[in-house]
Amino acid sequence: MWFEIICGLVIYRLYKLFFSDGDDVLDVETSDSTALFAVADRLAKLYDGAKVYVGLRVPDADTASPQHIDLVLLNKGEAVVIAVKNLSGFISVKPDGSWVSESLTKHKIEQHPDPLAETKRQASILESYLEQRGAALPEGYLSCKVILSNPKVCTIQSSSFPPEIITYDQWVQMKPEPKSMFSGWMKGAFRGGKKEMQESIHQKLNFILSTAPMWDRLELKGNKYVLGEFLEFKGKQEDVQALRHIKRSKISRLVVQKTSMLGFAPSRLQVLYTRRDYRSEGASASEWKEVNVRSSTEVVFQLDNSSRVRKFKLSSICSMSLSA
Repeated sequence: MWFEIICGLVIYRLYKLFFSDGDDVLDVETSDSTALFAVADRLAKLYDGAKVYVGLRVPDADTASPQHIDLVLLNKGEAVVIAVKNLSGFISVKPDGSWVSESLTKHKIEQHPDPLAETKRQASILESYLEQRGAALPEGYLSCKVILSNPKVCTIQSSSFPPEIITYDQWVQMKPEPKSMFSGWMKGAFRGGKKEMQESIHQKLNFILSTAPMWDRLELKGNKYVLGEFLEFKGKQEDVQALRHIKRSKISRLVVQKTSMLGFAPSRLQVLYTRRDYRSEGASASEWKEVNVRSSTEVVFQLDNSSRVRKFKLSSICSMSLSA
């Protein structure tokens, strides 16, 4: 009997070592970040030619700390600051604009600050940041939306929601925007005869947003995403030494190209070097370089808006992007 127990424990440890992506990957809360990227991907399809920026960290002069912004949709003639709420259960709006959510299964009631007011505050901070970088926006150019992205959400008296709130039912029914001068969200703002934003200003905004501070991001297997801050690599000394050149000032992205069977042979990383040059708006020079390290090597990552530090094995990672 003891022999069978010992064999079972050995098999379990081998499974955890070679097949499991690690406890940190299995139990980490990735749903909110994953929802951001899912919404961003659909917005890019709904608005052909638009740019969607995910996980901005815009400097806030009032608090002297970065302000997190879920999404910014930049289309011709408009910019939309979007908050994605991955809430589930019954959602209702109180008279003061705050929300109450009740779980469908656990009967847990939670209070949420007015998400629209918070999004408008973020838009104001973003507008100030853009002005500091030389892009003054026309009046009415910047708007706000809050999207309920979770299919398990149920809105109570949805008619009481402000028009800036996109319920899940409305979200899934949205169709690709026809190619016209203005998008559906902004047509009302331009009825007074305002012209479309000049192409040069549009390009400048694209450049500013593409070079704005953002959260680092991990793309995990299973189409999961994590936003936060990359701290360091952990593992065998020779593996960490091989990855020493991966620094924020030099590297924008790394891709785990191959993971060896059962982890016996080293994984292959294909690393993209990008020389960032903020003096011009031209394309940055880049090159690919491959390094071989063990699949058990870990990425130490601090989750956004949290003091928790997580470790992710390279075998569980598809790619990592680093903000400048």
